[in-house]
Amino acid sequence: MEVVQNALVLAHLIGMACIVGGWISLRARGVESGRGLSVVVWGARVQILTGLVIVALKESQDQPLNHAKIGVKLAVALACGACAEMAAARARRGSNDGRLIDYAGVLGILNTAVAALWEVESVTAH
Repeated sequence: MEVVQNALVLAHLIGMACIVGGWISLRARGVESGRGLSVVVWGARVQILTGLVIVALKESQDQPLNHAKIGVKLAVALACGACAEMAAARARRGSNDGRLIDYAGVLGILNTAVAALWEVESVTAH
């Protein structure tokens, strides 16, 4: 089971890399073209799905979880995914101004910060 969990964490990290890396790439090339948005969209989808499966596996094994952190990360991930999906839809219609993909990128970074820094906070609080 540990191998499956590690593979899911790896996929989760790859999803984050797609969101942030795709956003940086889009900013460098110009968001208006809409080329490369699918990397960010699929990264957000992978983040949400793998995050949910990781939590479900840990719950099924009765591992202790910080439900507040999971709730915050899920809300941020859903907002990131929604922004990426709307940006892609607008790009298909030819009306992409880049703000939504910027929001998706910043939310991807925020979710990474929550994952990394909330854990540090809980360790130092004990």
